[in-house]
Amino acid sequence: MKPIFIFPTFIFLFISLAFSDDLPSWRNTESKEKILQFISAVQDENSSQYVKVEDRIAVFDNDGTLWSEQPVYFQFFYIIDYIRENYEVHPEWATDKRLKNIYEKGVKGLEDLDEHDILHLVSITHAYQDIESFSQSIKQWIEKAKHPEKNKLYTEMVFQPMLELINYLHDNDFKVWIVSGGGLDFMRAWAPQTYNIPTENIIGSTLKSEYKILDNKPIIFKLPEIEFLDDKEGKPIAIQKYIGKKPILGVGNSDGDYAMLEWISQNENNLTLLIHHTDDQREYAYDKHSPIGRLDKGLNVNQPNWLIIDMKKDWDKIYP
Repeated sequence: MKPIFIFPTFIFLFISLAFSDDLPSWRNTESKEKILQFISAVQDENSSQYVKVEDRIAVFDNDGTLWSEQPVYFQFFYIIDYIRENYEVHPEWATDKRLKNIYEKGVKGLEDLDEHDILHLVSITHAYQDIESFSQSIKQWIEKAKHPEKNKLYTEMVFQPMLELINYLHDNDFKVWIVSGGGLDFMRAWAPQTYNIPTENIIGSTLKSEYKILDNKPIIFKLPEIEFLDDKEGKPIAIQKYIGKKPILGVGNSDGDYAMLEWISQNENNLTLLIHHTDDQREYAYDKHSPIGRLDKGLNVNQPNWLIIDMKKDWDKIYP
């Protein structure tokens, strides 16, 4: 009787393996096929695309690449909520038109602000506190704050296909980093748990800081001055500074990621992915005319290793 039970079990295991899917939220399009082929090839010692484990480095932008970014970057929603929550205890803010507009108008108060104004808001809401207090503030906010249009927690607006890709890369001996224009300490407060990427593998924009003793306790104190803006040409510079190797896989979604992907594409073996937001039903549709996540230059690149991911066509599911 024993062979009768062994045979069906063997068939079941064979079928399960044959139909297993490491990227289940990706539709079976050319994009998915190229991603899987690349990851497979870099592991094959007999392939010309073979890459040693220590050199299998992948970098991801965050806003618009790992989670949504409309109608404004999600870090701006934290800024808005912070200003509204603390406005009454800072009477001096009433004389600052930018802060007053945010308090009264919310997102609309961000209209017509230039880069200098945005940096001013970041300094006001992110500085004058120690790293631990700031991190705690972010954690408390992101646990309860919801997107005003989607009515979802912001951590529920991460992209399921990207989570699957990150996990698949981990399973295939890739070291995965986030390289984002967003605030470093903002992301470190929640991103490791959300994306399964360790704190030390997150690179972002930073404020200056100083070491000081406060109430007999040593702290790292955030100062109201930009130290480094991790965007555009700053991204490859940051990668070289903090990682020390050129990645073989890069993922972005906007012109702010172009320099990073352009630099990575010069690697002998590489794959660069651009997430094109084309689904106005399940998420948002935008590219070259959007003030947030503008994508223009990348759409015109014609290289075999430069892959544009069409969210509407390539993703079966967007949010978890």
